[in-house]
Amino acid sequence: MDTLGHLLALTVTPADEGDRSQVGALCEQVQEVTGQSVQLMWVDQGYTGDNAAQDAQKHGVQLHVVKLEEAKRGFVLLPRRWVVERSFAWVNRFRRLVKDYERLPQTLRGLHFLAFASLMVKNLVDIILSS
Repeated sequence: MDTLGHLLALTVTPADEGDRSQVGALCEQVQEVTGQSVQLMWVDQGYTGDNAAQDAQKHGVQLHVVKLEEAKRGFVLLPRRWVVERSFAWVNRFRRLVKDYERLPQTLRGLHFLAFASLMVKNLVDIILSS
């Protein structure tokens, strides 16, 4: 996702496959979509480690891991993480994406792109009508 919460790239994997193994493919997709303009990606702690950072660096991207400080208790707003969480909350309004009904990862990927496109069209209509 970009900093506004728009979906740029998506990789669907089985639950037994780690996030770190997909960093290279995901960075490649993002750079292809954005014309090689992404230099920094904010990621959660699932993407820590040297291999993930090296895979991202091959595509000209630096990974910045947003970590929760251990000393704090209760709700803590993490920098840039709220954009992703808000976008996932919007997508969860689409009934087919609330649960994992799909058997094929391609179907799930397509439904996510459809949901985000629908959200973007709604925002565009709101902007046009307000001006």
